[in-house]
Amino acid sequence: MREVDRLTTERHGISQAQLMENAGKTVAEFVIHEISLRFQTPARRIAVLCGKGNNGGDGFVVARHLREQIRHTTAVLFGAASEMRGDAAANLQRWRDERDGGGECIFVEDDAGWKQAQQGIREADVIVDAMLGTGLRGPATGFVAQAIEFLNGWSGNATSAAPAAIVAVDMPSGLPSDGERAEGPVVRAHATVTFTAPKIGQLLSPNSDCCGTLVVRGIGSPRALVEAQGKGRVRWAGPDDFAKLPLVRRADSHKGLYGHLLLLAGSVGKSGAAELAGLGALKAGAGLVTVAVPEPVQNLVAAEQAELMTEPLATSGDGSISLDLNQPVLARILVGKTVLAVGPGLGQQTGTQKFIRALVQETELPTILDADGLNAFAGQGDALRERRSQFLAITPHPGEMARLLGVSNAEVQKDRVKMASDAAARWNAYVLLKGFHTILASPDGQIFVNTTGNPGLAKGGSGDVLTGILGALTGQFGTNDWLRVLALGAWLHGRAADTLVEDVDASGILAGEVARALPYARRELLEEIRRGG
Repeated sequence: MREVDRLTTERHGISQAQLMENAGKTVAEFVIHEISLRFQTPARRIAVLCGKGNNGGDGFVVARHLREQIRHTTAVLFGAASEMRGDAAANLQRWRDERDGGGECIFVEDDAGWKQAQQGIREADVIVDAMLGTGLRGPATGFVAQAIEFLNGWSGNATSAAPAAIVAVDMPSGLPSDGERAEGPVVRAHATVTFTAPKIGQLLSPNSDCCGTLVVRGIGSPRALVEAQGKGRVRWAGPDDFAKLPLVRRADSHKGLYGHLLLLAGSVGKSGAAELAGLGALKAGAGLVTVAVPEPVQNLVAAEQAELMTEPLATSGDGSISLDLNQPVLARILVGKTVLAVGPGLGQQTGTQKFIRALVQETELPTILDADGLNAFAGQGDALRERRSQFLAITPHPGEMARLLGVSNAEVQKDRVKMASDAAARWNAYVLLKGFHTILASPDGQIFVNTTGNPGLAKGGSGDVLTGILGALTGQFGTNDWLRVLALGAWLHGRAADTLVEDVDASGILAGEVARALPYARRELLEEIRRGG
């Protein structure tokens, strides 16, 4: 990102001062227009906490633009004015200039200054953190470290109710930008507005949840320049990545163009899993969806959603699926299908698990494996490689991943990227490791990180909806660029949940509501693509 900034100035004539101005103005606009909507927090009193470097310079620009609409805006500098340099110093001077209204600035150089700053923080509805940016080396120290601890202790954290919303400028103070674990305290922001593209630390660091909601905004660097400099294998899933997919449907569309998903799901007591996966597939745009369910619950699933077709699967006395792969009924069910999804709510009876393993290994259809489909391979993950299909995607949460690998949940969480990428190569499969910042790894080592979504997805049924989405999108867009298609599924799933928290608290969001919000999320994606991401 430092190289992108340098080349933006050198090749495109946008000065560093202008980039700083654009960055600060962008954060101010976010606070003014989005804070109340996102966090139900009024923006009547603002405290902008600034460090001595360029991040602090961004902060003074934020304060200047905020003051134009919010009179009670106070800036706090952790240091002396004489310690600032270059564009950052110029923006401090502009903030204090009487000709521009003479903004208030508290200087924290000693205990008296820190005590005064605390009072300003306590009175604020919104706190803008511009103390430390991407140039951080080592832990935060001194009064900045005290300020971080004070914010985290007094104002809650990124997931709890707090008397003020905390918005970080580019990076939460204390978070290393390159992905390593923080050596000291890190501001737990409710939102982070970062510039041009995410930093590795915001996506993959053990402390990445300190970013809260990650918002990426352009400040003038050309997209082509960013792409030319970004040489790593890890990519942030954003609207520009999906722009080349045929998201807009042709006028002469018909259902046959958009795939026929066969979904194997449900069991006695878990028919809802089949219904939610089917609903997710329909709302994600599948042309046809057939749900094959154990015979005792077929009527329940068929009655739930008229657009779903259903097929019964014979069961034995214990509820296990008793079909043999050689039986004509299964061959008939598979005819004409373009993609297979297996697992939600199928149960873990011995007969069912045996059926799942045999089907996954013998089918030639692109296959998405989730939930009980994954549990059928617990402790024998290497059997996933022994199959006829060229395309397999698995969607484990950390616990399911641990069972597949025969390791602990903590081992999976310790390095999620390595776990996902190693498993993808080992099993020649696409691995979508769910969780905060979902990791999607391909067999050839490419990785997408998805940051859409919110705590409303922490509820039963969310994974079932995602399975349906992934199957539907595979039917529509095929497997030629399957990594991107699967990344789109994770993005839409999270974005659908994000559209819901604009009106309600995340705690009450239901998986079915997320499915029903998918068309709105897809429309928002198209709008963002048209605006340029």
